[in-house]
Amino acid sequence: MPTIFSRIVRGEIPCYKVAENDEFFAFLDIRPQAKGHTLVIPKEEIDYLFDLPLLNWAGLWSLLNT
Repeated sequence: MPTIFSRIVRGEIPCYKVAENDEFFAFLDIRPQAKGHTLVIPKEEIDYLFDLPLLNWAGLWSLLNT
């Protein structure tokens, strides 16, 4: 069963997209704790962020620096 995040990436659930690259997707939180709170998620389904391969970390930081 797909997670809510994979459904957002596929466009099944609407969101306000902030940024996107081949590996990651960034969008605004629907219930932010602070104005502009943005979630950045990998497009590949993984259980824990720290399970990302080392090479993917570079893609995460390149998206955050755009």
